Amino acid sequence: MKKFLGITFGGLQRKTLQLSLVLLLLVSLANVAINVWSNQMLTDVVAQTREEQTQAISRISEETMLGVQENALVEINRLTAATADAEFSEVVHDLYTLQTMAQGIIENRSTLAPISVSPPSAAMAGTVSAMMLCEAGVDYTQSENLGLIAHLSTPMIALCASSDKIDGCFIGLEDGTDLSVDAEAAAKLDSQGNPIPFPVRQRPWYRGAAETRALFFTGIMPDAFTKRLLITCSLPIEVGGELKGVVGIDIILDGVSSFLSSDRSKGTIIFAVNDEGQLILSSESEGPFAVQTSDQAPDLRASDNTDFAGLVTQSLGEATGLHLTSVDGVPYFMAGTPMPTVGWSVITAVPKSLTDEPEKALLAAYDEINEKASATYAEGSAARQTIGILAAVVFVVLGAILSMLYARRISKPIETITRDIVDAGNTGSPFVMKDAYRTNDEIEVLAESFADLSDKTLRYIDDITRITAEKERIHTELHMANLIQASLLPHAFPPFPDRKEFDLFASMDPAKEVGGDFYDFFFIDHDHLCLVMADVSGKGIPAALFMMLSKTILQSCAMLGRSSGEILQKTNEALCSNNQVEMFVTVWLGIMDVTTGKIICANAGHEYPILKRVGGSYEVYKDHHGFVIGGIDGMKYKEYEIQLNPGDRLFLYTDGVPEATNSENELFGLDRTLQALNGAAEEMPRETIKAVRRAVDDFVKEAEPFDDLTMLNLYYTGIPSDKPAGPEGGNEA
Repeated sequence: MKKFLGITFGGLQRKTLQLSLVLLLLVSLANVAINVWSNQMLTDVVAQTREEQTQAISRISEETMLGVQENALVEINRLTAATADAEFSEVVHDLYTLQTMAQGIIENRSTLAPISVSPPSAAMAGTVSAMMLCEAGVDYTQSENLGLIAHLSTPMIALCASSDKIDGCFIGLEDGTDLSVDAEAAAKLDSQGNPIPFPVRQRPWYRGAAETRALFFTGIMPDAFTKRLLITCSLPIEVGGELKGVVGIDIILDGVSSFLSSDRSKGTIIFAVNDEGQLILSSESEGPFAVQTSDQAPDLRASDNTDFAGLVTQSLGEATGLHLTSVDGVPYFMAGTPMPTVGWSVITAVPKSLTDEPEKALLAAYDEINEKASATYAEGSAARQTIGILAAVVFVVLGAILSMLYARRISKPIETITRDIVDAGNTGSPFVMKDAYRTNDEIEVLAESFADLSDKTLRYIDDITRITAEKERIHTELHMANLIQASLLPHAFPPFPDRKEFDLFASMDPAKEVGGDFYDFFFIDHDHLCLVMADVSGKGIPAALFMMLSKTILQSCAMLGRSSGEILQKTNEALCSNNQVEMFVTVWLGIMDVTTGKIICANAGHEYPILKRVGGSYEVYKDHHGFVIGGIDGMKYKEYEIQLNPGDRLFLYTDGVPEATNSENELFGLDRTLQALNGAAEEMPRETIKAVRRAVDDFVKEAEPFDDLTMLNLYYTGIPSDKPAGPEGGNEA
C-alpha cells in the first residue's frame, strides 16, 4: 500500500474509494440519463401540444373565416346587386319618363304646334345637342310626329348633361326619322360634312323594343357612329295599341361599372351577367371574367363547368348564398344576387387562396415562435447537461443534489405550461401568464409567446363582435325611421267613427325600411272628404323625405278650398320651384261630397282607379292622365267626375301592386289585381285590402320586394236614413 497526501491507495481505502467513485459515477451517469430522458419527454410533450394547438388554431380559424366570409361576401354581394340595380333603375326610370312624355305628346298632338329640329352639323360638335337623323330616302320634313317629339329636346338635353351614365338618348319613329340627343354630331357627318343616313328601324334597340313591346336591353355593342362600346335600353311608344316609335338611352359602360371596382376588397372579383347568360360588366379586364361584346360573349349557363353554369343560372332567379366553385382550375367562393330591374344578376367571387391567407399567416407566426422557443430551449438544455456532467465529476454529491433540484425546477413550469395549453385547446379559454412561468429563461419566453398569441386571437374575435354590433345599430335606426314614416300617415281605423256615409281602410308597406309611397284622407269641411294616393320616384330615405314634403304641400293646398286640379297645379308649382334633386311624384286626388257621393278627381300620372258598382264587379276606370308632379313647371290638370251610389266601392293603389314581381320575373298585373278584388267583392275595405295583399304575397313568395305596396279601399254607404245632410247630421271631422 502506498500513501499520497495522506490518502492510502490500496486495501480497504482503495476499495472504498473505488466503490465511492463507482457509485458517484453511476449517480452522475444516472443523473445525466435522467436529465436526457426528462428533456426528451418534455420535448415530446411540447411537440405534441404544438401539433394539437396547430390543429385547433387551423380548425377554429378556418371555421371563423368561413363564417365571416359567408356573411360578409353574401351581404357585400347583396348590397352590390342593390347598388347595380339602383344604377340601372335610375336609367330605366328616365327611360319610362321619356316614354310617358312622348306618348303624352303624341296622344295630345292637337294641343301642340310642331317645331323644327336640325340635322347634325359641325357647329354642334362637342356640345350636347338635339339633332334629326333619318334613313336613306326618307324626307324628314314630311314626318307627322318628328316636329311634336322635338318639344322633348330640352328635357332630353338636360337628362344627358346631368348624368354620368348616359351617353345619349333618342326617339326613333316608325316613319324612319329619329330625334337624337348627344355630343357626337361630328361623328354623324361624312367627309363632305353631310349627315350620314341612319337606319333607325334596323338598329337592334329599335327592333328589340318593337318586337317585344316591352323594356329591352341590348348586349354590349359598338355605337353606330362612334364605335364606342355601349349598352342600350329601349321602350316602345304606343298610342291606341299602334306602335309609333321607340325611345332609347345609350348607357356608358364606365359609368355603370364603376361600382364594381370602387370599394371592392383586394382580390375580390365582381361581375354582372345579363338575362342571356353573358358576362356584361366586370371589375376584371383580363382572364375568364373579362367582358366581351355580345356577338362574342358565350352563354355562361351552357358552360362545360356545370357548377359555375348552375350558379350563374340560379343567380338570375334568386340569391344563391355562398358557393365554392372552380373556374379554370382556380377555386373561388362565389355568391350571386339578381337585379330585378333588368333581369340580370351580380356575382361576387373571392379566390379561396385569399381567404386561406389569415390562417397561413397565423400558423406561420405560431411556427416561427415555436421554432425560436424550441431552438432556445434546446441550446439551454445542452449547456445545462454539460454543466451537470462537469459538476458531477468535480462535485459529485453536490452536483447530484443540484442536478436533481435543477431538474425539478425545469420540469415543473414546463408541466404547468403543457397542462394549461392543453386546457386552452380543449376549452377555448385564454392562455394567461402566471408567476410559475417567470423563470427568466427560455421557458418564460415560450410562455409569453403563447400568451401573446392567445391575446391576439381574443382581440380578433372582439373585432368581429364589434362589427356585428355596428350593423345591428344601423338596422335599428332604419327601423325607427320606418316607424316615424308610418306615424305620419293616417293609421287609426275606422278614421271617422261618427261618419256613417262611408267606410275606408288603407295600408302602406315599404319595399325597403322606408318608402316613397303615401296615401292620405282628411275632411276639407263637414261634407267634403279629400282622398290622395301618391308614389314618389325612387326608393329609400330620399324618397321618404320627398314624400313627407309632397304630402304636406298637398294637404295645405287642399285645406285652402281649391279644386282637385288646382291642388295638383299649386303642388306642382311648389315642388318645381326648387327641385334640385329632380324627383317627382305621381298623384291621384279626389274630393268627395259625402252627402251625394260625387267625387271631383284629377290624375297626375298615377295608376288608373278601380271602381265597383252595386251588383257589378271591380273594373279599371281609365281616367285622363296629366303629367307627374314636380316634373315640368306650369302644368295644368284636367278634372273629371265619378258618381258613387250607395254600395259602390273605389280602390286606389300604387304601381307596387300590379308590378309586384316573383322570382321568375313575372308581374302580378292588373288582371290578377282585379281577380283578387272580385274574390272579396262584398267584403268591407279592411278585408278587401287584406285579400289583395295575400294574393300578392302568394304570387311573389320568396322574391325580394321590388316596390312599395300601398292601397286604399272606400265603401260608400250614403247618408243614413235617420240623419239629415249638413252640419246637423254628424260631427265635424
